[in-house]
Amino acid sequence: QVQLRESGGGLVQAGGSLRLSCAASGRIFSSYDMGWFRHAPGKEREFVAAIRWNDGRTLYTDSVKGRFTISRDNARKTVDLQMTSLKPEDTAIYYCAARFGPVVASLSEDGYDSWGQGTQVTASS
Repeated sequence: QVQLRESGGGLVQAGGSLRLSCAASGRIFSSYDMGWFRHAPGKEREFVAAIRWNDGRTLYTDSVKGRFTISRDNARKTVDLQMTSLKPEDTAIYYCAARFGPVVASLSEDGYDSWGQGTQVTASS
């Protein structure tokens, strides 16, 4: 497993932008699929985006397509989530997550077993 730590959350007006970053520890970060999830009050945890370990393919939930971009830097062992055109419904605690990539056939929303502590994102109307 890897240890994960998020940063970059905060308060922004609707329509604004934020960039979240997740720093990972461990020697084989490049072998992990990385994902972002969010948990809003009164709702279940929701998948947001993921990026594949070997070819950089990405996956997004429909509600953030065209607004959010996930990227990774294997040399720095970081994965970022650039969020633009934020909406009040994007307000949540955002979590970084990881799963060992080579044992999974393709990028997906499940199977993540390492999690960060979370960072709060609030988009005010």
